[in-house]
Amino acid sequence: MTYKNSLTGIATGLLLSLSAVSAHAGAVLDKVMKNGTITVATDSNWAPQSFINDKNELDGFDVDVAKGIAKHIGVKIKFVTPAWDIITAGHWSGRWDMHVGSMTPTKKRAEIFTFPAVYYYTPAAVAVHKDSKAKTFADLKGKVIAATTSSTYELYLKRDLTIDAENAPPFTYQLEPGEIRSLDNVNTSLDDLRLGDGVRLSAVVGSLPSFVEAKKNGYPIRVLGDPVFYEPLSVAIERGDDELAAKIAAAVKSMRSDGTLSRLSKKWYGVDYSSTK
Repeated sequence: MTYKNSLTGIATGLLLSLSAVSAHAGAVLDKVMKNGTITVATDSNWAPQSFINDKNELDGFDVDVAKGIAKHIGVKIKFVTPAWDIITAGHWSGRWDMHVGSMTPTKKRAEIFTFPAVYYYTPAAVAVHKDSKAKTFADLKGKVIAATTSSTYELYLKRDLTIDAENAPPFTYQLEPGEIRSLDNVNTSLDDLRLGDGVRLSAVVGSLPSFVEAKKNGYPIRVLGDPVFYEPLSVAIERGDDELAAKIAAAVKSMRSDGTLSRLSKKWYGVDYSSTK
């Protein structure tokens, strides 16, 4: 092949690649607008972020935020509740269009997802049984500590956590578990912890709001020490639809500007987590 023909081939290849990208750009948003409904993945057992209420309906902070985004886009909303590890694995294949479930945007996850907007910031904490003799994190050295599978809390326990998102404060590893117990969700972990100190677990790493809610609901737990790290939490979509990302970003920006995010945070947490302090 001559040099000229090589250049022609390269140019043709680039044009074909660009055409392929253009063909897919906006495809999810087009589907959402055509159907008039956006399908959102979230958790069904993670109060107060998202849970099934007394009316057998999904409710919670994440649910209200998702509804607000749908309203700004101008479509109805449908919720689905796949497992967290299925959501974070990607390859959604059109089963849902958006995830509003408190995902931390990291560089590794950005290989699969686009993170249009951070909508709140939450402290990660350590919970122990109320009868635990632990007074410091050092007292948990060598103990069994649980976290949700494929979560930032699990990565923290594995000392493999990178939070490279906007406004994320630095952190240090303060726990040295003897065994890391990876469970389906925080409630499963807390159910094991409520059996007694050291019966199945000695501690759980999770979101502080979840522990506060669990304690209100009668779980015999207490929070040990200060938060171990703080994480920005974002809406997530699969990569490849910048138009949908822009719509979501504009919706969250509007909800922050008009005070909606602050109001919803105070409603569900009693604290404004919508911005860093």
